[in-house]
Amino acid sequence: PYTIYVNQWGKDGGSGTSCAKVNSLSGTTISYVNRWNWTGGTGVKSYTNVNLNQGVGKQLSAISKIPASWKWSQTQTGTIVANVAFDLFTAASAGASNQYEIMVWVANFNAGPISAQYGSDGKPVPIVQNVNLAGKSWNLYKGSNGAQTVFSFLTSDGSQINSFSGDLNDFIKYLTANQGLSKSQYLTTVQSGTEATSGDAVFTA
Repeated sequence: PYTIYVNQWGKDGGSGTSCAKVNSLSGTTISYVNRWNWTGGTGVKSYTNVNLNQGVGKQLSAISKIPASWKWSQTQTGTIVANVAFDLFTAASAGASNQYEIMVWVANFNAGPISAQYGSDGKPVPIVQNVNLAGKSWNLYKGSNGAQTVFSFLTSDGSQINSFSGDLNDFIKYLTANQGLSKSQYLTTVQSGTEATSGDAVFTA
C-alpha cells in the first residue's frame, strides 16, 4: 500500500545525503528509518516520505475519511532545520497538475511554513489561529510555492505530536468549508515524512 521516496529534490541547493531503510511492513503498518545530513543554503533539500498508493485519485466530495496513525522519534546532532509533516496534494482532475498542497506539521525544528504574510519580526503570519482539528489546536498559514497554493497547519502552541492519530480528511473538510478549496478537486497524493533543510538527524517511524 506504500512507496518509500527519498526525494532529494532540493539537493543541488547544498551538499549532503538522505538515506532510508524499511525495517518492517505488515498490512498497513510500515516502519522505517531515515538518516539525513545536509549543509548549505536555506531551502529544503529532501522530503523522505511514505507515499500512500491506494485510495487516492478521488474527488474530495467522495472522500469520507483518511485515517492516519503515525508514531515517530528523532535524534539529532546540534541544531537542525526541518519539519515532520503530512503532505497532501489536490488537482482539478486525477491526471492534472497539482493546484493545492495541504501540509499538517506535527513537528517544527527551526523551520517555517510558506506564507504570503510575514510580521516585522520576519515570522510568518497565520491567516487563522486556534482551529481545533484531530484533537489539537492549529494555526493555518497560506502562501504559494510558485506552482501550488499551499495551506500549512502548525500546532498553535508549537508542540510536537510524536504520536498522531486522526482523520486527515478533517483538515480537507475545514478548507473546503472555510478557505475556498473546491470539493470538486481530486486528491492526488498523501504522504508523511520529514522535510530536511540542514543539520544531521536520524528519523525513525
